[in-house]
Amino acid sequence: MVQSLNTKVDLVMDATAFTGLTDYGKIMIGNNGFEFYNNRDVHKFIQIPWEEVDYVVASVMFKGRWIPRYALQTKKQGTFTFSSKQPKKVLKGIRNYVEPSHMVQSLGFFDSIKRAFKSRNRN
Repeated sequence: MVQSLNTKVDLVMDATAFTGLTDYGKIMIGNNGFEFYNNRDVHKFIQIPWEEVDYVVASVMFKGRWIPRYALQTKKQGTFTFSSKQPKKVLKGIRNYVEPSHMVQSLGFFDSIKRAFKSRNRN
């Protein structure tokens, strides 16, 4: 069995991790880090200490009414993408441990197309 990072748990919620293939499990937000545990395979888990989290990136649609997924960008290990039933509750739980200036929105569809055209015109 895997040892949890957290000594105090604030939130536990069903979630999906997008790690190549989709993994279904539970997200745990606590005092020491963000954790994801797979429902079927105990060897598939993600543990990210709060000191390792660089940015939290949320895909916001329809002016904040719908957040389909969010990602935790770490300092060394890369980006981990998740979705859950109540993403606003998860992001509020994360905000207790990550500075609000490090929580950003991802680019929208048209913003990314604009950026692609601008970079193409520069070259």
